[in-house]
Amino acid sequence: MKLFGYWRSSASYRVRIALNLKEIQYETVPVHLLKDGGQQKTDAYAALNPAQLVPTLITDDGVQLNQSLAIIEYLDALVPSPALVPKDPLGAAVVRTLALDMAADLQPITNLRVLQYLTGTLKQPEASKVAWIHHWVSQAFGAFEKRLETTAGRYCVGDTVTLADVCLMPQVYNAERFAVDMTPYPRIRAVVAQLRELPAFIQASPELQPDANT
Repeated sequence: MKLFGYWRSSASYRVRIALNLKEIQYETVPVHLLKDGGQQKTDAYAALNPAQLVPTLITDDGVQLNQSLAIIEYLDALVPSPALVPKDPLGAAVVRTLALDMAADLQPITNLRVLQYLTGTLKQPEASKVAWIHHWVSQAFGAFEKRLETTAGRYCVGDTVTLADVCLMPQVYNAERFAVDMTPYPRIRAVVAQLRELPAFIQASPELQPDANT
C-alpha cells in the first residue's frame, strides 16, 4: 500500500496510527501542503484526490481511497484484529460519536485550508487565527471531556484502543502546537498519556515521519 500524506496532517496522522495498529506495511509518499503553493493542488495529485486533500491510500490492488475515516474503516474490515470499531451496534455508535467529535466537528474547521483562508483571503492577523483555533478546540474538548466521564477507562472507551483514540491523538497534537491550555481536560490528558506509550502511536508521530520538518 502507498499512503500519500503530509507529516503534520491530522487526517494523515490518524491513518498512520490505524495502519500501525493493524501492522500493515505501507510506503509513505509525501505531499507537502505548503511547498510550491501546495503540492496537493498539482494535476498529478488531483487525479488521485479531486478534493486536493490528504491522505490518499492506494491499496495493494491499485484502488484509490480518500477520506481518512473511510480508509480506516476499510482497514478495520481488511484486518479485523485489533478491531477499532466494536461489532455490537451500541458500542460502535459510542465509538463513532467520539471519533466524529474530533474528525468531523473539530478538525475540518481548524485545518490548513481554513486557516489559510482566514489569514489570506479574509486578511485576518495571526492572532485572530490562533484565537480561532483556541475557541474551537476548547468547545470540542470541553464536550469530549464530558463524554469521557461515562466512556473512558485507560482509553476513550474502556481499556481497548478504538477509532475514538485514533482520532483524538492528532487533535491533541495540534492543540499543543498552538499552545492550547490542556489543564481543563484531565480525562483527555490521562487517555493521551496512555496512548503515547503505545508503539503504533509513537511510530505515527509527525516528527518521526520521513518528510518531517521539511
